[in-house]
Amino acid sequence: MASMNDKDYYSILGVEKDATTEQIRKAFQQKARKLHPDVNKAPDAEERFKEVSEAYAVLSDPDKRKRYEAMRSGNPFAGGPTGPQGGGYADPFGGSPFGWGPFGGATSRRRSRAYNPRAGADVIYDLTVDAATASKGTRRGVTYQRYVSCSVCHGSGSVRSEHSETCPTCGGRGSITVDTGLFGVMVMTCPECEGTGRVVADPCSACGGTGRTLSASEVVVDVPAGAHDGQEVRVSGMGNAGTNGSSAGDFVCRVCVPEERLTRSQATGFNLIGFALPFVVFGLATSTIASFALIIGVLVIMGAFLVIRDGIKLRGRWWRNAGIAIANGASNGLMVAFFLVMMFSCAARGMFYSPFLFF
Repeated sequence: MASMNDKDYYSILGVEKDATTEQIRKAFQQKARKLHPDVNKAPDAEERFKEVSEAYAVLSDPDKRKRYEAMRSGNPFAGGPTGPQGGGYADPFGGSPFGWGPFGGATSRRRSRAYNPRAGADVIYDLTVDAATASKGTRRGVTYQRYVSCSVCHGSGSVRSEHSETCPTCGGRGSITVDTGLFGVMVMTCPECEGTGRVVADPCSACGGTGRTLSASEVVVDVPAGAHDGQEVRVSGMGNAGTNGSSAGDFVCRVCVPEERLTRSQATGFNLIGFALPFVVFGLATSTIASFALIIGVLVIMGAFLVIRDGIKLRGRWWRNAGIAIANGASNGLMVAFFLVMMFSCAARGMFYSPFLFF
């Protein structure tokens, strides 16, 4: 049997040496479908299927591919990548090996046959209004992008077939076992079904088998009177459509009222003031307040400066947020203050008793 050095994995998969990971993946899928022993009854089909799987196992892994190239070049210690190691297309939503975008669920550009029903994620939208508008309430129209149910396959992901089928590559297990020779036996996620064990029987060309496509949508949001910063208004079913016919998420509008918000500097300032409070409490309780006067003074002065610099606002919600920031600072300073107070107390007692140690 030929060693890994003697095998041209690129030729086995039928791809160029500078092929991307996505191109290698597609080539493997095409070869695996034709050579799978359950489909191809040729005498050498099983052996060729194993060879194709071995080639994919090495070339789809950047580290293994790098080592393979190094050994092929005669330098097993060579380093550095040997070609592009990214996806085959630029995914504007930052794709992943499973094609999941920022909205949750597979993106419409996915090209595998994986059948993976998954509920759509919510779409979060920040709506900024002034305090007067929030007090009276308002109605706003919002245009945004989301995944909608595919109009061609009606969300199923398959054009003609109503049901998914067992993955022919992994037999429904969701993984394949590949003997890579030098690298040993490796169990890897099946690239055909992406680990689900099921595939779309007749993938829709419009959505790539996911059952949804990216589209612009409009929604009308009613912000109730008396709304406050951070309040959410939810519109059911207007989020992203789920994959393969699953339920859609919601459109969540978060109300932003700048007059009720702390600036970053103000939040830091109130945190510093809160951090000083445990020192005051412990110092008074243990009569060591003089020892912490400098620490307390610096924290309070710096905190007050940061708060006043951006302007104090007289809205009740603003002060509520200030109280939360102070409480957070106090919780952070509690253990530090307790430790320092105990240290100073022990030091003071040691100085008091030390003359008696000589008798």
